[in-house]
Amino acid sequence: MDEPVRPTSDETIASGPLTQVAPDTALHGSSIGSDTTGTHPESGLVVDTGVRRLVADWETTRSPSDLTDYLPDAAAIRRAALIDLIMVDLEYRWLRGGQPKRIADYCREFPELLAEPLPPELVYEEFRVRRASGAGVEPSEYLIGFPLQADRFEWLLEHDLPGHRGAPVPIELPENTEFAAGQQLDDFELVAELGHGAFARVFLARQLSMQRPVALKISRNVGTEPQTLAQLDHPYIVRVFDQRLFEDRQVRVLVMEYVPGGTLLDVVKLVRATPPELRSGQLLIESIDKVLARKGEVRPSESSVRAEIAALSWPETVAWIGMRLADALEYACAHGVLHRDIKPANVLLSVEGVPKLADFNVSSSDSVDPAGRSGFVGGSVAYMAPEQLAAVSPEWAAGAAPVDTRSDIYALGVMLWELLTGVRPFEDAPAGGPQASPGDVLAIRRRGVDPAARTRLPADCPAALRRVLMTSLAFEPADRWSSGRKLARQFALCLDPHARDLVDPRPGSWRSTLSRWSLPILLAAIGIPNLLAAGYNYYYNRVLIISDLSPEAQDHLEQVHLLVGGLAFPLGAFLILYWCRLALSVPRGLRRGRRYEPETLARARTATLNLGHRAVVVAFVLWVVAGVAYPIALQAAAGGIPSHAYSHLIASLAVCGAVAVAYPFFILTFYAVRCVYPILLSHGEIGSADGRDLRSLGRSITRYLAVAASVPLVGVAGLSFVGAEPGNAVNATVRALCIGGILAFIGVYQLFRWVEGDLRALTRVVSLGGSRGYAADIDAPESVQTPRREPQVSPPAVPTGR
Repeated sequence: MDEPVRPTSDETIASGPLTQVAPDTALHGSSIGSDTTGTHPESGLVVDTGVRRLVADWETTRSPSDLTDYLPDAAAIRRAALIDLIMVDLEYRWLRGGQPKRIADYCREFPELLAEPLPPELVYEEFRVRRASGAGVEPSEYLIGFPLQADRFEWLLEHDLPGHRGAPVPIELPENTEFAAGQQLDDFELVAELGHGAFARVFLARQLSMQRPVALKISRNVGTEPQTLAQLDHPYIVRVFDQRLFEDRQVRVLVMEYVPGGTLLDVVKLVRATPPELRSGQLLIESIDKVLARKGEVRPSESSVRAEIAALSWPETVAWIGMRLADALEYACAHGVLHRDIKPANVLLSVEGVPKLADFNVSSSDSVDPAGRSGFVGGSVAYMAPEQLAAVSPEWAAGAAPVDTRSDIYALGVMLWELLTGVRPFEDAPAGGPQASPGDVLAIRRRGVDPAARTRLPADCPAALRRVLMTSLAFEPADRWSSGRKLARQFALCLDPHARDLVDPRPGSWRSTLSRWSLPILLAAIGIPNLLAAGYNYYYNRVLIISDLSPEAQDHLEQVHLLVGGLAFPLGAFLILYWCRLALSVPRGLRRGRRYEPETLARARTATLNLGHRAVVVAFVLWVVAGVAYPIALQAAAGGIPSHAYSHLIASLAVCGAVAVAYPFFILTFYAVRCVYPILLSHGEIGSADGRDLRSLGRSITRYLAVAASVPLVGVAGLSFVGAEPGNAVNATVRALCIGGILAFIGVYQLFRWVEGDLRALTRVVSLGGSRGYAADIDAPESVQTPRREPQVSPPAVPTGR
């Protein structure tokens, strides 16, 4: 076969399935040399479609074979297997064996082919191999001969992959459809041509009835693009208002939103011409203004959005754009649509700088399994995800991962990296050399981001933005952000200086250092306040109660003190470490390069935010147990104590309980939020559960602050109502408690303010994750958030009668 023609780096390419059959007979079909087994939908059994044996026989004998010998016996999959076999047989007969055969011949030989619609892909395959063999065949022959497959046939013709399925043949508009500026087309006056290609022309027009500018895309009436785009109503996706069919001219006019600010490609060109130190949000505004000036349009005099963008640094501007495009991807995915051709030229800009995704021409479904050939994969080579590159590479197609929203996220990461630095993250081809094939590009992607590209990151690029982009560019889909919603939250984090400094601290900072000492800090934070409380409790009760008992009773109570303390502290340490184990072990494992499932990371984040609460709950329960055991021990050792002594006992236990609860909570919560929780966020995804946990902790810290304030208040109450005489030891102890409690409360209040600010910043990030329609349901469980529509698939072909 001829040497493949390599597309240019940003040329949109597409590859179609070898077969497309009815859902009840769908197989995991295969191309030459690929896996050839299929799964019966009802039984789940793996069956042999016979393709591998047919290929082996063709390669060995170089002569035609009887396809009946390769067909499986199962009636439910026989037709689908037959289509697979015919696809391979056509390839060999026309391009290798010199013994051509037509679809009509196969239909006469196998009447069962006409029992259901002929797949348009089979029709197109015959056209392709005939044309590749040198036959003078025209698309019109198939458009007329197979009218019910014509729409899909033309789509396949338009989106065929150069070099892999033969160069696409342009479908020109009918000869009687000349359009030019100044003409009137129904309700639209054509103002200027905005662009054109082999399959469509785009005009700026004025809709006379509405007195508004619109963009008109004029093409032949084929495909389902209007139906795909019309359902997407989102501020960051170009809207489709209407379509008009002109049967006399055999054309369709798609009425779309006019977005006059140019594209991100214009911005990328300006970035490359601007020194890094001079780039800022103003550069985006300048690019838009230059486009408007070329068109003779006036820029807006006042705009809060333009002012917001101009005040941003360049990395923040990229994050600002990325957050909105990620939100658009989430919305499209929720409606069962993938874009699959994200690149700078397909992102339009409004006059205010708002990005809008355009050109969903190669989108059809929210997930495509290349192994099953159930849909189409395509895009621009320089921006395609590895699984897309594999799907359009014959040698890798069989093992290609499914193409889903993570593929769009990968392309978005490539585009935003190029926007940030002026260069793409991968050197796909040597300067001045030929463009690499999809297979070559796939091998380059496997090596990761080019080291030279990393050096081009701006000096003011936050570590958070670098991390977000690197995660988006992960080779394996499972290592990328799993949805547009979660990626949008990450970009929101990059736009919040407080939050991004929390999640991505500077290397070598005190927070990075302290994050490695979780276990000692946990034990010290909970142990030291409890030891002080236990010492206070012992001294206070010894002076007021124990000193009045007999020497024998005093010795007995000393033993009780030692026994209770000796049991309570080890037991408390064990319970705390067990309950908080994920908050301790997972961050440590992440620092050592260990990988965890998303569910484990989510539970670790919850455990970390609740680190202080869980620790003090254990301590408080043990103090309650001690509060019950101690009076019992007094009763057993001394035969009872005076009634007024119980008031001293209760007061001291209340103070100790408050100390054991309030102070460790704030120390541990501050440490968890500042030092440990960010590690987990930087290795995982922010979800709805994180928002609930953050808000719950925000409510809890206020209650714990009230407990901390009660320590000096209880001390004052002890001075007022317990009846201690001035000048004695008890009075001095209570005064020391009051002073110490006041000083400790000042420290606790400062921690409270810091934690409150941190939680507010992180909560803003969660709430900013969806800029339209998604922020409102942050509190809802993932299972009840924005419902997903069924994926869009191309309409099944119907029998032509041929």
